[in-house]
Amino acid sequence: MKWQNGYRMRIVLIGVVAAVVLGGGNAKADFTFGEPTNLGTTVNSSADEGSLSVSASCLESYFASYNKPGGHGHYDIWVTKRKTIDEDWGSPVNLGPTINSPSREIAPEISSDGLTLYFHSDRPGGYGDRDIWMTRRASMSDHWREPENLGPIVNSPYDEAHPSISSDGLSLYFNSDGRPGGYGEADLWVATRLTTEDPWSPPVHLGPMVNSSHSEFNPEISADGLALFFVSNRPGGFGGQDLWVTIRATENDDWDTPLNLGPMVNNSSGDGGPALYEDGFTLYFNSDRTGGMGGKDIWQAPIIPIVDINGDGIVDSADMCIMVDHWGTDEPLCDIGPMP
Repeated sequence: MKWQNGYRMRIVLIGVVAAVVLGGGNAKADFTFGEPTNLGTTVNSSADEGSLSVSASCLESYFASYNKPGGHGHYDIWVTKRKTIDEDWGSPVNLGPTINSPSREIAPEISSDGLTLYFHSDRPGGYGDRDIWMTRRASMSDHWREPENLGPIVNSPYDEAHPSISSDGLSLYFNSDGRPGGYGEADLWVATRLTTEDPWSPPVHLGPMVNSSHSEFNPEISADGLALFFVSNRPGGFGGQDLWVTIRATENDDWDTPLNLGPMVNNSSGDGGPALYEDGFTLYFNSDRTGGMGGKDIWQAPIIPIVDINGDGIVDSADMCIMVDHWGTDEPLCDIGPMP
């Protein structure tokens, strides 16, 4: 039976590769993007919406909105929920005056356990222009507690914003503008800790491979920690600001040269706020492109894996043979999906 299953899989793989090859398929990346679609009128409105963060359960989505009716300030954080992943998102609910204030609360980032929510704000009690804050809850059914400032190790007299927490809760990515050690405009930094009970270490600048003399901001770390999406106005884009990604082979390796996500995602409008669906097959972002409901809307684009396993720029039988030979193993070459 095991041999028969392997034989069937070999036939299926031959069929997949044959379809791609006969169709003139040609690949030079690990994934590509499908046509972006607007998230719709339930979440988007005539106000500005952006900075979506989807929970690991995929049943909660947090986002920021500017002057949305029912808010407490200019920018507030909202949540939309659903009972199952097959249902549509429910009507957004403002997180209320415990979290939102007359100041700006933006860029929510929910932890993988759903019990900590990071965001940035210029509310009183910070150390600079904008600081990174967090709020906790005891369980998924409990209310969010009074926000806490992350303190002077992460925050500085300058500007810290757009937090992105790793799935294990041990790495916090963010951007800072003017922080000593940067390149002048907004740069990407990371703070780490040994356990979720330990304090954060002094943030480390991601260096010249990722950062440039232009602005890099709004980071989003993938669930496997091997892809870092961000926004930049560096040369090589399609608009004023574009979405980019840098990857690394393991969490101990350096980040590679950033790649622009291309014209399917980026266009002449302002594109930003990258976020990933937990399974890695959907990219969310905000844009003021045509076809939206208001100034800025939240959009989604499918992430389509490409099976150029040997990296020769062609999807052919050689890739199929590699997959068959390593079927059922943890060979990294055969991880053809965007991420676990």
